[in-house]
Amino acid sequence: MSTQRQQKYSRLLQKELGEIFQQDTKSMFGGAFITVSGVNVSPDFGVATVYISLTLSKKPQAILDDIREKSKQIRLQLGGRIRNQVRIVPELRFFLDETLLEAEKMNKLLASLQIPPAPEE
Repeated sequence: MSTQRQQKYSRLLQKELGEIFQQDTKSMFGGAFITVSGVNVSPDFGVATVYISLTLSKKPQAILDDIREKSKQIRLQLGGRIRNQVRIVPELRFFLDETLLEAEKMNKLLASLQIPPAPEE
């Protein structure tokens, strides 16, 4: 359960990281469309777990590995943006947000079900 302060911090990080991925680092990752779908911050604000969504990407795992390699550069850019608002720039840990993939699987599964109509009484 996160505190209100953690939630505000998470929203700030999500907004700023989203802008970084959309504007500043677009060329670093082959022009992939990267969105930040969520951020969770540890209670001491030292670690931020960032969930990213890679839509229309052929190799999402390769892009995620590239993002993880360049996380220090991304953290440096983030620090430049939020240095006047926060005391600590957290360590960034990136993970794929697979919510959309799971939703697609569930929709396909539900569509493939053959449910007979209810008997009339």
